[in-house]
Amino acid sequence: MTTSMLPPLALDDADPEIADLVAQERARQFYCAKLIPSENYASQAVLEAAGSVLANKYSEGYPRKRYYEGQQLIDPIEELAMSRAKALFGSDHANVQPYSGSPANLAVYCALLPQGAPNQRILALGLPAGGHLTHGHKVSATSRFFEFAHYGVDPVTHRFDFSAIAAQARDYRPAVLVAGCTAYPRIVEFDRFAEIAAEVGALLVADMAHIAGLVAGGAHPSPVPFAAAVSTTTHKTLRGPRGGMLLCKSAYAQAIDKAVFPGLQGGPHNHTTAAVAVALKEAAQPAFRAYAAQVVANARALADTLATEGLAVVTGGTDNHLVLFSTMPLGATGKQAAKAMDLAGLEANFNSIPFDPQPPMNPSGVRVGTPSLTSRGLGEAHMRDVGRWIARAIRGKDDPAELARIRGEVFDLMGHYPPPGFAPPYPARP
Repeated sequence: MTTSMLPPLALDDADPEIADLVAQERARQFYCAKLIPSENYASQAVLEAAGSVLANKYSEGYPRKRYYEGQQLIDPIEELAMSRAKALFGSDHANVQPYSGSPANLAVYCALLPQGAPNQRILALGLPAGGHLTHGHKVSATSRFFEFAHYGVDPVTHRFDFSAIAAQARDYRPAVLVAGCTAYPRIVEFDRFAEIAAEVGALLVADMAHIAGLVAGGAHPSPVPFAAAVSTTTHKTLRGPRGGMLLCKSAYAQAIDKAVFPGLQGGPHNHTTAAVAVALKEAAQPAFRAYAAQVVANARALADTLATEGLAVVTGGTDNHLVLFSTMPLGATGKQAAKAMDLAGLEANFNSIPFDPQPPMNPSGVRVGTPSLTSRGLGEAHMRDVGRWIARAIRGKDDPAELARIRGEVFDLMGHYPPPGFAPPYPARP
């Protein structure tokens, strides 16, 4: 037998520097409280699929219509992912090839507004009100190819004002109306958006990247019955690998597929596709419905505690997985608060709030979420502890000893609740 050009070395031996950084990150994820609402823990099965030999295979095209040979086992994997997505969400068609949510959104726009279409207008939620960069923000490539206008939220309630959105749509006459958010803590009424879209002759596109797992678990209304196309990521509340996915009605399937490949991408990441299929199977289990319900219950308990501690919770609470709050009542900007929380073992992100007088890089708010801690098995009582730790960290932002005390308490709790995907032996406490 000849010797391989690549010796069979484990990561520790092949690249000790990377191995050490991975080990440190594993310990950090194990002991810190992950509160970023767009993050979660993938299962061991998902991680195994994502790190499999499928990464070695190139597969331009779609199942049974490839540009490379050797697809006998790749095609069934992608077909499984597609069929599971359609069954889970009740869609006519699914494309599981997008590399992430951002290219998925661009693909939708390209599919529904082809080059030369007389109306290239899109109406979407503005970034300051909780929208996403790919909803036409000026720094996003989406704004280079399409004409965007943005709706906001009510200045008092910070919720959607459908009368105002409808009036803006009548005036702007978009070809596409986008319903979806990254920092909106309430139910997205997709049926109301569909009514507005129908009135002005627009197609409804739903971006459910943040809430896909809640939709799958029955904890949030589904956009699928109302939207021409739905974009999502496959991680976040869905607990899959980092990837993207598109669902659509059959009338738009061919255009969606062409927009993804060959329009925007080459070959799909087959290892990711397999991991997506695994995550979709997990999300179809009864236990996932209990998980989705607990995510919302935990978020509500966290929001209530933060309000009790004197923080200004946007909209007064939450109906989903995230809580957005102003830190200014405790004398800190969002950036100062997020930094203090990080030093205390509480991982979050600073975030603008609606009508924020502060600049985006030093805003008034912080955004937190419960998907990760719920995946670890924590409940509402724990969320009340977390809420009190957050308030203590913000108040003690200039007190290193207090932040160290909180960090120790956080590590103590997290050490009793190993995350999914972390097999023993568990890492030593950092």
